[in-house]
Amino acid sequence: MSEVPGEKEDKKQILKDLIRKLHEGAEPDEVKEEFKEFLKGIGPTDIVGIEEELIQEGMPREEIHRLCDVHLAVFRESLEKEKTLAPPGHSIHTLMEEHKMLLQFAENLKSTAERIQEAKDFDAVTKEIKQLNHIAEHFKDSESHYVREENVLFPYLEKHGVTQPPAIMWSEHNEIREIKKKLYDIVDQHKSMALHDFAKKLANVATSLGDTLQSHFYKENNILFPTALKVIAEDEWIDIKKQFDELGYCCFTPESAKEVPAKAGISAPEAAAEGQIVFETGSFSKEELETLLNTLPVDITFVDKEDTVRYFSQSKERIFVRTKAVIGRKVQLCHPKNSLHKVEQILNDFKNNKRDVAEFWINLEGRLIYICYFAVHKNREYLGALEVTQDITDIKKIEGEKKLL
Repeated sequence: MSEVPGEKEDKKQILKDLIRKLHEGAEPDEVKEEFKEFLKGIGPTDIVGIEEELIQEGMPREEIHRLCDVHLAVFRESLEKEKTLAPPGHSIHTLMEEHKMLLQFAENLKSTAERIQEAKDFDAVTKEIKQLNHIAEHFKDSESHYVREENVLFPYLEKHGVTQPPAIMWSEHNEIREIKKKLYDIVDQHKSMALHDFAKKLANVATSLGDTLQSHFYKENNILFPTALKVIAEDEWIDIKKQFDELGYCCFTPESAKEVPAKAGISAPEAAAEGQIVFETGSFSKEELETLLNTLPVDITFVDKEDTVRYFSQSKERIFVRTKAVIGRKVQLCHPKNSLHKVEQILNDFKNNKRDVAEFWINLEGRLIYICYFAVHKNREYLGALEVTQDITDIKKIEGEKKLL
């Protein structure tokens, strides 16, 4: 029997009210039976929609994030019945297979930590330390997994109006990164630690990482990915696969991810307005592009394959004088005779593929100036040379880190 029109919307409203009860402090068990009653006909995309609406109505994203595990505890029985699968080679299938591998590494980490806890000295855990380094390397390589999600999958979801779940998942990625960093530090510093301290810290981080990954992957497999499969079009998945290929995979990614070729390239943005300068990765108006180039903290000059000066940027504080009179002039005429041989050598090397870069640095009125020339090639065809000049005096003074504005 089909639902009466509006009935599903009524259920969504009731679910929103129940989530608000949780937000206001109700215990999950108090509302669990009510959730079960109204979950019929509610799928992952509906859950995503509810979260989006709550955010729009003023509930802080942090609260949605904090409540996410509570939601899952209530929704788990329903979600586990609805499994959305993708064929091998599909980007979602690849991500889910990587989830399996990462959970396996997390289990190996836990068991290795347990064996180390039982040891009496470091000599007894030589094999375990070697295994630990191997596991840590796999977790370092897993960064590719999160980068692909953040830079490809999440933007496509956002194009379809799904914004909050990717934002929550990204914040969890950063939590995972912090835990992994603790793991790497413990592994790197184990020789300077007492075995008991090392084993205790390792066990704690192994438990934390395993629990966090399990919870995070559950959310992605049962809510984020099914939502993506429902809202993202088939031709978009072809482009997603191509962009995944370009970013690269983890060393443990299944071969099926690499064997299925993308059938289409990434098309230029369809929304580019008339008069826009369209590139493969985006578009600008002439005004935007010119202002952007002039805003860069470097001086740029482009010389074409005929050695003719075609363009220079006009940054706020140019290091070397450039006037519009040089446009169309041969670059050799822009240099004094005592440096002309260097210019000729660089250009000849660029044209003959003997080098791609030539760099120099000089002291000019107490400032350190870095000058770099780049060969500009497209499909191995020489198009010209790019000169980039930058004052690096203050950059060389940088030490430590700056993370605050």
